Amino acid sequence: MTASDRAIKAASRVKPRMLCAWLLLAAMSWSAFGDNPQPITAILLVARPDLPDSNFRDSVVLVMNNIGPAPAGVILNRPTRIAVADLFPDVARIAQLSDKLYFGGPVDVATVSFVFRADTPPDGAVRVVDGVYASTDRNLLRKLLDRDKPMDGLRIFVGFSSWGPGQLENEIGRGDWKLTPADRSAIFDHRAEHPWPDTGTPDGERRS
Repeated sequence: MTASDRAIKAASRVKPRMLCAWLLLAAMSWSAFGDNPQPITAILLVARPDLPDSNFRDSVVLVMNNIGPAPAGVILNRPTRIAVADLFPDVARIAQLSDKLYFGGPVDVATVSFVFRADTPPDGAVRVVDGVYASTDRNLLRKLLDRDKPMDGLRIFVGFSSWGPGQLENEIGRGDWKLTPADRSAIFDHRAEHPWPDTGTPDGERRS
């Protein structure tokens, strides 16, 4: 079991309310968003069916370039058991909603980021694809949650995914990932979801 697997397995034992408190206390920043305002190029990675890495098995990952020294992104189809309302208990509009936070990846699970639809470029966000933006700006997130339909076209993530220089290229070369175009519908309309953590088998122990 890798160090990443051990960290995620340990985090999976934390009760949702405890994890919410931890996230509320943690700094909400993914520094690359603020440090590099260049336009983002994005693509979707679809994991091969028998991928042995438990962090990414059955995952669809939105990967973005130009937000750091190497590719980074978020897993789109892995909801946690934590309700968005638990992270923002003072936002009345989401109090009765059942929408969940998503596990974006095994890196820095205290980081909160979000991807959302918008007709015009908002301040504090970077364009991912046409009509879709990404951000870690807490004030912007609260504005979105204050809308009449707060979770419409919005997905919130804890943690993110990243690769070292050349690592992702090697994984693609050996067939770990299928590349597909990233667009608005692909990002928000993907229906196959795989909850994290997998409550049936401890993470890191189910190997094919």
